[in-house]
Amino acid sequence: MTIRKYAVAAVTALLVAGCATTDTPKARIDYDRKADFSVYRTFGFPKETGTDRGGYSTLMTSYFKDSVTTAMEARGYKYAAEHPDLLVNFYMNTQDRTETRADADIGFGYGYGYYGYRRGLYSPWPLYDHDRVETYKVGTINVDIVDAEKKQLVWEGVSEGRVSEEAMSNPKVTVNAVVTELMRQYPGRPNM
Repeated sequence: MTIRKYAVAAVTALLVAGCATTDTPKARIDYDRKADFSVYRTFGFPKETGTDRGGYSTLMTSYFKDSVTTAMEARGYKYAAEHPDLLVNFYMNTQDRTETRADADIGFGYGYGYYGYRRGLYSPWPLYDHDRVETYKVGTINVDIVDAEKKQLVWEGVSEGRVSEEAMSNPKVTVNAVVTELMRQYPGRPNM
């Protein structure tokens, strides 16, 4: 293999690996296509949200309430503590995820080098086997919007992705960014 082909193979392997570990969260939105979002004017929160613990409100709950309130008011909704048209609930979860990735040992008997003919038939000597184990945090944020009278979910936004150390250190900023992004895809806006 020429040096040029070796370099192209190495760059391609790095790009593929980089795409596989993207930090961009994936958002999924679903809503009731039959719901008439124009009839809703007010929003509120349930007595106990998904981020409350043991009968008390957490700091995370206040971050979500602030972000949701900003997003809903920007769409023309008014906050109502009593008898709102919509109830907004939310939940956040983080968990550790572990992946094992086989490194393409380019040039030493396993990958694309001279001894690449072994690939898939049998492993090279253990000295050349370089699996990489990576543990990282994955976070999921759910925002549910419920028709308060019917007690029926009308919109759901879910965001899931790798959580950086910076995001863990700044949960208020992280929650605000995710809620803002999810709410951009909310179809409802009252007639103003």
